Amino acid sequence: MGWGPDRWRFYRLVGRAAGRSLRRAAVRATSRPSGLTRLRPTGLVIAPQDLRTSDATIAADIYAGLFVFAGRALATGGRSPFDFAPPSPEWGEQLYGFGWLRHLRAAESALSRSNARAFVQDFMAGRGDRDLAERPAVVARRLISLLSQSPLVLEGADHAFYQAFLRQIGRCTHALDRALRRGILPGDRLLAAVALAYAGLCCEGFDPVLRRGTRLLHRELTRQILPDGGHRSRDPGFAKDLLLDLLPLRQSFLSRDIAPPEALLNAVDRMLPLLRLLRHGDASLGHHNGMGATAADQLATLLVYDGALARPLMHAPHSGYSRLEGGGGTLVVADVGPAPPPAFSARAGAGCLSFELSCGPQRLVVNCGMPATGEELRELARTTAAHSTACLADSSSCRFLGMKQAGLIHPLAAWLKARMGSIVVRGPGEVTVERGTDAAGVDVLAARHDGYAPVLGLLHERRWRLHPDGALLEGHDGFVRATGAHEAKGRREPVEAAIRFHLHPSVRASREGRGVRLAGAGAPWLFEADEIDPVIEESVFFAALNGARRTEQIVLHLTVGDGTRVAWRFRRLAG
Repeated sequence: MGWGPDRWRFYRLVGRAAGRSLRRAAVRATSRPSGLTRLRPTGLVIAPQDLRTSDATIAADIYAGLFVFAGRALATGGRSPFDFAPPSPEWGEQLYGFGWLRHLRAAESALSRSNARAFVQDFMAGRGDRDLAERPAVVARRLISLLSQSPLVLEGADHAFYQAFLRQIGRCTHALDRALRRGILPGDRLLAAVALAYAGLCCEGFDPVLRRGTRLLHRELTRQILPDGGHRSRDPGFAKDLLLDLLPLRQSFLSRDIAPPEALLNAVDRMLPLLRLLRHGDASLGHHNGMGATAADQLATLLVYDGALARPLMHAPHSGYSRLEGGGGTLVVADVGPAPPPAFSARAGAGCLSFELSCGPQRLVVNCGMPATGEELRELARTTAAHSTACLADSSSCRFLGMKQAGLIHPLAAWLKARMGSIVVRGPGEVTVERGTDAAGVDVLAARHDGYAPVLGLLHERRWRLHPDGALLEGHDGFVRATGAHEAKGRREPVEAAIRFHLHPSVRASREGRGVRLAGAGAPWLFEADEIDPVIEESVFFAALNGARRTEQIVLHLTVGDGTRVAWRFRRLAG
């Protein structure tokens, strides 16, 4: 498949990336070293709190030489983990980020402190994959982790180790400063700003670092956090992890008797209600735009800061998410937003107008979610077919750079992908949303997107009606011909479509008449569609805590054209 209507978008992205590369080269060639490169911390004054849950049983695995990160395991047989090639890039990022030191801290023993020092010493000695370890996001995570776990690493250490540890803090700070001056992707910029602010607060002699970090933090939070509390990537996982860093950072400012930046306070206040919008009754976040498995303990920790009785946001127009609630704990979380900007879209999915349905702690309809590791699986998880929405012509509503499933072959694609990732080249740009209550007192959400218009010439519409008692969710999918700027010239023929409803692995599907009965831990549900017999097909749930799991999906196969309408419903049964 050629580039077609996406050709000029692609060339514009290549041109912008080439311009950024030339500017970075000019900075390297002409700029003087930053004043931060001459700074060295003279001591540590505070250690920020780590809100991520620690587990002493994981410390026992580490003692035994077993390192499990990002769904991959490595048994070292008593050797240092830095002597081995990482089983996956994601595994390596977690190893070199040193967040796992918190588990050793949970063990509260002299052995754990000794092990922690030994691991840090191995890394400081230059062992490991330095290219992977020096990625800006990894450096930022390592800097935050070393500062947070400094009581563990430094207790009982001699003066020589303490000085080497301070030099490592300085090297991380200088590496981030260089990366920021040369230009990095926005998400990495924000994490680097957080890490520099931490370093400036925790270290003696780092006042210039604090000033630079605070300025960057204010700028990036203002640019990247949307008015309704979402991040511009629309990735719930990025927002969750960012909050786990921002809350202790806010407290660190107060501990130093320094006023936190206004942008930091505003961002925290806006982001917490959005997480509640995306939270289901089983304490997990919806699987949208890069979200994988949810660490429920982390989410519970965050929401304590929002107040136990706080109400979730019901509609986030800037972030593109909406929530419907009914009786009995029934709720719907829908993706009704456009594709994020290219620089923020390396994990975004083609899931516009997808939704997830849950009833209390029972998850029913889900998206497949993002796997912890594996490039090909991640590419598959981002396609429209991996979401509970309509998929037209076996294609996605987004076009991704360099994705095998999209068939994109271009001599410049690999170059651009290496710099920006598998970004969205083209996706839904105009998404209209309406919310309200109809004459019967039923909450209604309706939306339309143009993701298929440039190629197939069709707009997809979806409407949800959740009854007040939560026992009936009525859905309606429609397809209309695009006109004007959205019209695909010459495309008038009908298109094969599949409307998919992926089921959670805990749900068992079976035929009941012309419908599908769904049985799980709670009350059974019945799915029905007008004029179309649903089909039960195999699916996969990537976002389980213990890795990918087989599951099933309900699929409505049909041919669509201008004016095609499909009605369907989920009904909760007695018992």
